Amino acid sequence: MPAIFEKIDKIKPAYDITYKVVLFVCKLLLIADILITSMAVAGRYISFIPDPAWSEEIVLTCMSYMAVLSAALAIRRGAHIRMTALDTYLPKQLVKSLDILADVAVLILAFIMIVVGWNYATGIGAKGSYVSMPWLSRFWMYFPVPLAGVAMLVFEVESIYNHIKSLFVKEEK
Repeated sequence: MPAIFEKIDKIKPAYDITYKVVLFVCKLLLIADILITSMAVAGRYISFIPDPAWSEEIVLTCMSYMAVLSAALAIRRGAHIRMTALDTYLPKQLVKSLDILADVAVLILAFIMIVVGWNYATGIGAKGSYVSMPWLSRFWMYFPVPLAGVAMLVFEVESIYNHIKSLFVKEEK
């Protein structure tokens, strides 16, 4: 059985790259948020610095991307809030099985986010535009949901694989 895990483990670099790309995008969005917000605040008090009308909508859109993408990143690190108070009292195999069950539930949520989020982005989002930028479609306001769904799907598949692998391969200390 471990031979199959050795073969599947070879795609781990793809997960690492996906994680690094999503993390990099989050960092860029944070930098953009800070710069745009700083310019908008400074523009209110310093006369020669512009205070663009679009700053609030763009900052909120960037924040929505960061919120859902960083939640997807937390899946890979196992950093989400979870109930572990009883884990020490339950058999290890049961805890691992419950972890897999929780991962499957989140995987289902990822599929829902992809499908429903895409429908909203291409439906409602495509029909509207930003108030301060009528040339920009609201698609971009709804797009973080399916995008995060894809990231969650990728990281959940890896998490489920790691949990299944832990059932068959003894932990090395």
